[in-house]
Amino acid sequence: MQALNTTVKIAVIGAGAMGSGIAQVAAQAGHCVYLQDQQAGAAEKGKASIAKILQKRVSNGKMQQADLDTLLGRIQPVDSLEELADAGLVIEAIIENLGIKRQLFASLEALCNDDVILATNTSSISVTSLGAELKRPERLLGMHFFNPAPLMALVEVVLGLATDKKLAEVVHATAAAWGKKPVFATSTPGFIVNRVARPFYAESLRLMQEQVADPATLDALLREAGSFRMGPFELMDLIGHDVNYAVTESVFSAYYGDFRFQPSLIQKALVEAGRLGRKTGQGFYSYTDGTERTSPATEAKQSTTKQPVIIEGELGAARGLIERFQQAGLTVIQRMGGGVIRYGEATLALTDGRMAGERAVADDLQELVIFDLAEDYQQATRLAIAAAEQTSATAIKDATALLQQAGLAVSLLNDSPGLVVMRTLAMLANEAADAVLQGVASAADVDLAMCAGVNYPQGPLGWADSLGQGVIWQVLTNLQASYGEDRYRPSLLLRRNSFTGQFFIA
Repeated sequence: MQALNTTVKIAVIGAGAMGSGIAQVAAQAGHCVYLQDQQAGAAEKGKASIAKILQKRVSNGKMQQADLDTLLGRIQPVDSLEELADAGLVIEAIIENLGIKRQLFASLEALCNDDVILATNTSSISVTSLGAELKRPERLLGMHFFNPAPLMALVEVVLGLATDKKLAEVVHATAAAWGKKPVFATSTPGFIVNRVARPFYAESLRLMQEQVADPATLDALLREAGSFRMGPFELMDLIGHDVNYAVTESVFSAYYGDFRFQPSLIQKALVEAGRLGRKTGQGFYSYTDGTERTSPATEAKQSTTKQPVIIEGELGAARGLIERFQQAGLTVIQRMGGGVIRYGEATLALTDGRMAGERAVADDLQELVIFDLAEDYQQATRLAIAAAEQTSATAIKDATALLQQAGLAVSLLNDSPGLVVMRTLAMLANEAADAVLQGVASAADVDLAMCAGVNYPQGPLGWADSLGQGVIWQVLTNLQASYGEDRYRPSLLLRRNSFTGQFFIA
């Protein structure tokens, strides 16, 4: 399907940061853009903010003044909706209020040509509901940009129940022509990103609540082992706890109280206390001048003696550690076994979703220390470990010494199912799998959305594939057995794939 021709005029309603950003994107692509806002003077201010931001690029030599003048010449602030009558695509970016948006689209439907495409930038309101009272609901869809729109690549093209699929394909092609990475999604709560991303925050909040580790340590592990750009606590502080908590509550409510989306009492307390993060100077961290950031918990350097590292069986996702041990000059001996590492008094094993204490008894593993998943064991700089209660201090020191010799900072956590990175990935992949199972989006679009929309190091489904068949399903099964909660129920699609040998990403 072809994109809209640049002769088609684009209208953006709402001249705040998001609306102005969308107007900039469309103008950069060569369209004439109407920028409208009900507040007097707001559209002119929106255009001025675009000019101010882009003037810095001119000053830095990253943009020519002539190109800026041309772009600004394409943006026309207007006062009334009537002036948008000849637009071919109208994108609203106004307040998240169902009634107000419905009223706006009804007015636009009466004013604009019959072939106009109406798009909403909503992140939380049902597109189906928005179009329910329109005469031509098939011409309404979601075009969900991410903030800041000129920089963030993702656009979720959201189809309501009545949306014309061919129109959605046109908008998808148009977003691609504007330099974006569009994905299709059906109109379900949270669409793709705001639904699939919930466990990234929720699991670390729960680990903190269970006193497994503090925010600084959990953030460091997800950055330095998981390769996420930001940890969940620093990201929530950046987003604002009022905003993040409201999204979680909205998704939780929309799914009829499904405990997978249950909000955190810890975050609720921060909102009630007015500790909203960076914008108030206090969230999980303090942002007042002179305050030092809390350091992650890191084990002291252990003395070492030259002894071999014995690899028993296949390490699966952790096989990258073998090369790391060899590069550190350690003698590595490989032999048959159940997929564990033996060093000194310690037996080390990659977490499978069970607590170390439970696994030590069930699998008859003496002196067991479990370690966490890393997105790339060759590049990771930190790794979490946890030990069974019956594991000796000597074994814990030996395990720590081994990982330290491989160049890893070690964070010793209280024993918990799944640790941090593995548990987070398992829940992200689980939610992504259910989104695919329920027809919200394709597996490829889910992974693209999570990488382009929230900068994940890998799409959760492709990452799950890379661990091997059934690994994530088994981790979730163990998590559910540990907690006895529906929150950790594995997706039917994960179970199906684990038994049929299917991968999410071909």
